[in-house]
Amino acid sequence: MSYPVNQRTNEIAAPTALGAQPRDILRFILLKATRLIVVSVLVGVLGAVAGSRFLESLLYNVSAFDPITFGSISIQLAAIAALSCYLPARRATKVSLLVALRSR
Repeated sequence: MSYPVNQRTNEIAAPTALGAQPRDILRFILLKATRLIVVSVLVGVLGAVAGSRFLESLLYNVSAFDPITFGSISIQLAAIAALSCYLPARRATKVSLLVALRSR
């Protein structure tokens, strides 16, 4: 997430120049990141379920779906992804307006 946030410095500078508060910029970036995280977790869980069905056919005495494992891993990965989005977003709110506008 750090790379896209750095690439969008120009887009972040425009609302800031028009009076947007840092919390608004942070909310904007985190909202976009949250959408990506939710879609990624859903696709990952569906892929894991499909993969576990395949493994169940190959291995003896293995269940295809363990909701506790899928849920806990999904929550952990979503939390890590949210943190990895929050840090660059917070850094983007601290970028100087003059530096951001010059980078255009």
